[in-house]
Amino acid sequence: MKRVFSQTPTMTRLMVFILTMLLMMGGFIEVPGAVAEADQKAETIPAEDYALYDQVVTRKFLTSATRLVVIERMTRLRLSPDQEGPTTIGAVQEQGYFDGELPADLIREFSSVNRQPSRLEGRFHFGVGYRFATGETIEEPEVSLARPVTVARAKPVQASSVLDRLAFSRVARSLRNDHALMYVEALRPDGTGAGFLVWFRRQERSWTLFDTEVAWTIQTQEELDEEPLLAP
Repeated sequence: MKRVFSQTPTMTRLMVFILTMLLMMGGFIEVPGAVAEADQKAETIPAEDYALYDQVVTRKFLTSATRLVVIERMTRLRLSPDQEGPTTIGAVQEQGYFDGELPADLIREFSSVNRQPSRLEGRFHFGVGYRFATGETIEEPEVSLARPVTVARAKPVQASSVLDRLAFSRVARSLRNDHALMYVEALRPDGTGAGFLVWFRRQERSWTLFDTEVAWTIQTQEELDEEPLLAP
């Protein structure tokens, strides 16, 4: 005997409810490829920002002895080693960097662009070779640059030929694109180093390094008796 199953009103309502829920959930389901593409686009660092990175490296960190620079691949979100989480607007305002003269919209943009780490690419042009690092891993190969480097002040010959290592934040720009702000830190294998906020101002089409503020520093006693880590 062939059995025929008929749907009761209760079963029909149940199926309609399930189908409705699946359709609603579908609106929140994102295609993995689309998500990855959106994240990659959001984390891309504009090409023009590398010119500001170059200016900081050349003017503040390179010496006549430098032959290689090691750079953290991912950008920094914090302004000190003991800070947890991204930098907030309130944290910058509370510290009163640059005597509290930073434009409010520049501070807001700095906090906004540095909520997630971004991947630095091989677009630096500061005149010496460099390698990217992630944690304890130094990437290969070395990025070589043929253009000679010019430094503002030559340091003793015994200075290390390897600058290990620098880390950067994303660059923030004011609404009128006449101010820019970034964070950079110089770390050493022995745990010493320092972090700096760097303020740029635009004059016509050129960006000028306007001022630098020390955010934190860890130095040995010998260094405390010598010249500062960051060149004037």
